[in-house]
Amino acid sequence: MTNASLKSQITEAMKDAMRAREKEKLGAIRLIQSEIKRIEVDERIELDDTRVLAVLDKMLKQRRDSLKQFTDAGRQDLADKEQAEIEVIQTFMPTPLTEAELENLVAAAVAESGAESMKDMGRVMAILKPQVQGRADMGVISKAVKARLG
Repeated sequence: MTNASLKSQITEAMKDAMRAREKEKLGAIRLIQSEIKRIEVDERIELDDTRVLAVLDKMLKQRRDSLKQFTDAGRQDLADKEQAEIEVIQTFMPTPLTEAELENLVAAAVAESGAESMKDMGRVMAILKPQVQGRADMGVISKAVKARLG
């Protein structure tokens, strides 16, 4: 990603999709923008890149849940739509962490927090969350921390 803010990258992608007449991509980008705008209006703040990433991460999680439900219900048409939205949202996310990077981050966070047992998991997660936002699923991270502490 470039030095431009995530919001401006999303706006540029919307303009590009309009010019290319990519209807599905444009629709997904507009969904992203409307969610960002809704939060900005509700909370009367300007979202920074960290918060935009959190919004995108939440949207991805919602789409994955919907995709699973539609697939289980045999609604392939709706599942395809969700999959297309997932792919568009992922273009704005940072590169995912590898297994090795994740293990290193967990080990460093455990050492930094001085965690010794499962009681200390909250402190470890508090250190990890800002470092992995948008780059790894928090469920996977939670399992890795539990394995390390358990």
